[in-house]
Amino acid sequence: MERMIIFCMLFFCSSMVLTATPHKAMKYKQLLKTIDQLKDVVKDKDAELLHTPENPVDECLFTAVTCFQKGTLKLQPKNSQVNSTFIKTVNILKRPILKDSGKQCESTCESYEKKTPKEFLQSFSKLMKKVTIRVDSFCLFFDVL
Repeated sequence: MERMIIFCMLFFCSSMVLTATPHKAMKYKQLLKTIDQLKDVVKDKDAELLHTPENPVDECLFTAVTCFQKGTLKLQPKNSQVNSTFIKTVNILKRPILKDSGKQCESTCESYEKKTPKEFLQSFSKLMKKVTIRVDSFCLFFDVL
């Protein structure tokens, strides 16, 4: 009887995780598309260089994403024709992306090298791909159970 209860609890918990995780994976994939859209409308010449996190350790993922979010606020549209698209995309990226893990990160935004807006967005995209892969692999793990 105890084993049956434990099995039912495990089954229930894993099914709850499965319903939540695909939503996150879709959210991150949509954010990747949004970053790619921004690459086409951002001003790259004569633009301010931005602190660009590269290959952050796991404890610093939240800090790195926060740095990217702050950096997107400094981006400028390449011309007035793309201004509305630019504003919409930046507003999407201002929303919370990751929850703070509570782990201490020694790196700050200012500790990262400054790069052009296009390089900045490329690195942001690379980081979000890393986050998406982790969420997808988490889903696969629970699919096996």
